[in-house]
Amino acid sequence: MQRPNAIHAAGALAFAVTTWSASLHAAEATAASASPSSQTLTVAGLSQPADILIDRNGVPHIFAANERDGFFVQGFNAARDRLFQIDLWRRRGLGQLSEVFGRAYVAQDDAARRFVYRGDMATEWRRYGPDAQPAAQAFAAGVNAYIDWLARNPDQMPYEFRKVGYWPAKWSAEDIVRIRSHGLTRNLKSEVARAKVVCRASLDADSVRVGLQPAWKTQVPDGLDPCLPDDLLKVFDLATQGVKITKESLQHANADIVQLAENGPYDVSTESAEGSNNWVVSPQKSATGRAIMANDPHRAYAAPSLRYIVQVSTPTLNLIGAGEPAIPGVAIGHNGTIAFGLTIFNIDQEDLYVYELNPANPDQYRYRGKWVPMRTVHEAIDVRDGAPVQTDLKFTKHGPVIYVDAAKHRAYAVRTAWLEPGMSPYFDAMRYMRAKTYAQFQTALDTWGAPTVNQVYADASGNIGWVPSGMAPIRPNWDGLMPVPGDGRYEWAGFWRRDQLPSAYNPASGYFTTSNEMNMPAGYPYAQRKLGFEWTNGSRHARIDEVLKAKDKVSLEDSERLQNDIVSIPARRLMALLAPLLSNDPRTSSALKLLKGWDAHMGADSAQAALEEVWFSRHLGRAYKNAVLPKAAADTFGAPDPASMLDALEQPAARFGENAAAKRDAVLLASLGDAWDEMVKLQGTDPGAWQWGKLQTNLNAHPLADAVDAEMRAKLNVGPLPKGGSPFTPNQSTYRVSDFRQTNGPSFRIVVDVGNWDNTRAMNLPGESGNPDSPHYRDLAQKWLDGEYFKLPYSREAVEAATESRLHLVPETAR
Repeated sequence: MQRPNAIHAAGALAFAVTTWSASLHAAEATAASASPSSQTLTVAGLSQPADILIDRNGVPHIFAANERDGFFVQGFNAARDRLFQIDLWRRRGLGQLSEVFGRAYVAQDDAARRFVYRGDMATEWRRYGPDAQPAAQAFAAGVNAYIDWLARNPDQMPYEFRKVGYWPAKWSAEDIVRIRSHGLTRNLKSEVARAKVVCRASLDADSVRVGLQPAWKTQVPDGLDPCLPDDLLKVFDLATQGVKITKESLQHANADIVQLAENGPYDVSTESAEGSNNWVVSPQKSATGRAIMANDPHRAYAAPSLRYIVQVSTPTLNLIGAGEPAIPGVAIGHNGTIAFGLTIFNIDQEDLYVYELNPANPDQYRYRGKWVPMRTVHEAIDVRDGAPVQTDLKFTKHGPVIYVDAAKHRAYAVRTAWLEPGMSPYFDAMRYMRAKTYAQFQTALDTWGAPTVNQVYADASGNIGWVPSGMAPIRPNWDGLMPVPGDGRYEWAGFWRRDQLPSAYNPASGYFTTSNEMNMPAGYPYAQRKLGFEWTNGSRHARIDEVLKAKDKVSLEDSERLQNDIVSIPARRLMALLAPLLSNDPRTSSALKLLKGWDAHMGADSAQAALEEVWFSRHLGRAYKNAVLPKAAADTFGAPDPASMLDALEQPAARFGENAAAKRDAVLLASLGDAWDEMVKLQGTDPGAWQWGKLQTNLNAHPLADAVDAEMRAKLNVGPLPKGGSPFTPNQSTYRVSDFRQTNGPSFRIVVDVGNWDNTRAMNLPGESGNPDSPHYRDLAQKWLDGEYFKLPYSREAVEAATESRLHLVPETAR
């Protein structure tokens, strides 16, 4: 096993085991025992004793004497349960994959290094407030304490490190905040996609690709050539995608093995499909007489889960909820006074700049009439089993250079809000997780940078609120929808203040809900502020609002059911369009008969859902864009915007021209017949045997799954599981159209009974642990699929009653 020289017994933090069984996870297997198992560990770096109580669902509850110890133990425990996951997160973000995986990852490391924070660290820490740096330092020290224990007990090294043959790296506090590429970002990819459509067709064609909200007409910026290189975004995609590990890539020999994510090379037709739902309900509308906060973030599925549920309890701070395991604190949950949850709020934080290069010196670009030198950072990328690779990273005044077209003397760089000081994704939860009132919550979010989010709030006094947050660039003379020349004419003029964004406090409706939809209130000065024009389809929000509005009182169980709701409003709208139609084509007639009277419930066992989704995702969109655009224009992008397409199908005159309704009906019927043919090929001639869940499946894949044999792959992966829902149902299910494998959705769910904290419910797919041998690695998968929840205890008494195993940590000096 490869071990960095920095790891040696003399220099390691002392970490002795007083009471020890085969593994720190071994006690979890005794869940059925009459009393919890207990272990005592002596740890250098603690100031006072602390406890980690692991409940029957694998959730760790940390009780420490002070905040510094609390975050130290949080880091220690994250390493105990998720060490390979957080080590991979760190290496990917800092561009250090090649050091342990070999030469195949040099290109990805080179790309990642362009998007780490390179500014002044004192400024960076100040942005987060006085508590942030000590918390990050303590968390990193806790991670390192566990790594030092492994140096003394190498037989306990997690499987992944033994498989690949390397030693986990030590952490610093700066690592946590310098990494930026794990956040959800926008709209660079859509800018590039729009430019390419305009190059080959027109802005009108692009309006079929994506509908702008509020209604808006953009234009090509003066001086821009919209015809961009085909592989312009390769570096950006490599920097922001996950790590793809295969048997071939682990052979360390081929520098070209690592490829882009599975959705296809350089497919920039859409932004991330990741989103979320959240809502807060006031005591007046709640069946409990207390406020309710519900949140279910929609992120990529994996084993282990992206999110990690944890409690950190000290005399001055008592947090519980979920965050990313490599970051201290929690981003979603409660602190015993307020509850908080987030979804993405689609502010446009990215711009692509196009530069004219000096033909005599390609390291200079024209800016305000002068040739200005790029900043060059020379770095060496360490490579396992090979010599370091030297690289020169180039930066303009706007940001990292991602592409140089030497033949045309052009360079392309990205300006992103999330590379500004204080923008580390999710880390600024350090401020709001301490708030006790709505005013404090708002103030805490004044500095929140990335990702841009709809924060919802509920407190034990019965107040609820909505505070959208994130740094929104001020673009004085353009709208951010297309790339711009980097010659000085298109510059940001700072950022809009948080109090210049909308908000809501104790709304008259008694609830507030968000699902990434365009939710700017009427009268907001949108034309002036131009926050962003590309929002998620509003169908999830419409369904959630429909259900909440219809109820006089909303219970916790109602919120659970709503998070698992699989009614599709787009499918309902399509059924209304099909209802009056007839066809002489036997295929289409059979399809109409099957769908007649269907309630748009996207169940895993539904034949109608299977037919409708095959139709909608593979046939209807293509038929629609071919009907309303010339073929050359239609071929410039993939699927059309679903919301705009549905609007055009319901009101066909604007898009279909003369005899619009007849043309629309012909598109519906012909594409439906083609979908029937495909379903016959996929699942046979008997529609009674068709099932959506046989097509759409949920697989939580481990990063090493493609690098091991079939037996180990089955142990590492969780699934496939038959899955209902669609991209447009509250229980969101985004899938790859190529094979219907679900890629994104709500792996973590929480429903908070605000004020009765021990009655909070949660779920985390596939389980809390990252150790494949732990009973908590996959124990929640079937419960998640069935829409079940577990109680998330908060009080010490409730936690003790639910405890399965206990780790008692004592400081080294206390021995």
